[in-house]
Amino acid sequence: MSPETKTLVVIPAYNEAENIAEVVARATAHAPVLVVNDGSKDRTGEIAEALPNCRVIHHATNTHIPGAILDGFRFALAEGYDYAITMDAGLSHDPAMIAALIAQPDADLVLSYRPSPKNVPLYRKALSRAAAHLVNLAIRRRRWQIWKRGYRDVTSGYRRYSRRAMEAVVAAPMVCTSFDFHLEALAVVNYAGLTIREFPITYVFSNSSLTRRVVGQAFRTWVRLVGGLHRRPS
Repeated sequence: MSPETKTLVVIPAYNEAENIAEVVARATAHAPVLVVNDGSKDRTGEIAEALPNCRVIHHATNTHIPGAILDGFRFALAEGYDYAITMDAGLSHDPAMIAALIAQPDADLVLSYRPSPKNVPLYRKALSRAAAHLVNLAIRRRRWQIWKRGYRDVTSGYRRYSRRAMEAVVAAPMVCTSFDFHLEALAVVNYAGLTIREFPITYVFSNSSLTRRVVGQAFRTWVRLVGGLHRRPS
């Protein structure tokens, strides 16, 4: 990657006052950061505002993952960034991996996968594997296209998007409402014919906002993907 290439780290944050200073401090060692304070009721936004090399967007109400990341993409595009890295605010994603993500070969989406996740409950592992299988079926991935298999991890939010990928996702008529953003954004980039690479990361499970409602939302988005959502005519 050219040294002139500009990368922004986009961190959606909701009630992350306990972690946001550490996450931003460690992330800004590698790239400038945008925190999207997504309607937090604690001091997340106030703390982020005081941190160096960190910009902040404040949402009056919680828009969940889609609203936060899409606003992050719009900011990155308007400010002339070539890439945006998305990551969690809760330290489940190691900020030290940002340098490796930046150094990845040119691709429109660098899709991280978690080969040996730590402290992850069995039900979470099962859900991630089921999601990968179902999403690969929905977007018609052929097993011989990537190492004779489909995408290995479709639910990880630690990703690097190119400018073209951000433009495609921002322009798409997204239907996702929370966690399912990651499934739908992958489908949009895939159907746009953009390049996608996979990259292994270290993942340490810290907490979970996964509920039956969130799983239900993801299932409904998957059904719409099966029905052809975002698929382009041959």
